[in-house]
This record gives sequence, C-alpha cells and structure tokens, in this order.
Amino acid sequence: MLVGLTHYLILGAILFSIGLVGLIISRNIIRVLMSIELLLNAVNINLVAFANFTDLASVKGQIFALFVMAIAAAEAAIGLAILISLYRNKPTVDVEEYKLLKG
Repeated sequence: MLVGLTHYLILGAILFSIGLVGLIISRNIIRVLMSIELLLNAVNINLVAFANFTDLASVKGQIFALFVMAIAAAEAAIGLAILISLYRNKPTVDVEEYKLLKG
C-alpha cells in the first residue's frame, strides 16, 4: 500500500483537530503551549506533503517548514519564559487565574 497525499492530509487534519480542541478546552497553560505546537506541526506536515507531491524539483515547502519550526522554537522559549515569570507571582498554571492580571 502506497502512502499518498491524502494520508498526509488526514494525519495533518487529525493533529490540527487535536491541537485545536486542546487549545480551546485546556485550562493548563502548559497544555495550551503543547496544543499550539501540535497546530504548528500539523501545518508542517501539510507543507512538506504538498511540496513533495506537487513539485519535486522545488524545496519551497521544506523551507517554509523550517521557518515554521524556527517560529515554534521561539514561541516555546518565549512562552515558557512568560510562564516562569507569571508562576513567580502566582504559583499556579491555571489559565483562569491569570485573567485577573488584565488590569
């Protein structure tokens, strides 16, 4: 059985759905960050799959995927730094507790 573009798109859609549900439902900020990473990884799978099945001579999808990975790494580093800073003020990782910091 050959793995086609449809299989990759289904995998990307499943990962994106799991990430979106985790982003909407979760109250834990660490789970929210992991859900955002799942969303970005689903996009990467779709970018590389489309690049592989549409134009084999071009590496545009792989280059875009590298940019998305760099953005994901920066997002994770900044998100964890903000989380550590917030945790020092209020020792919880519940998103609902941070709504009081709005001002």
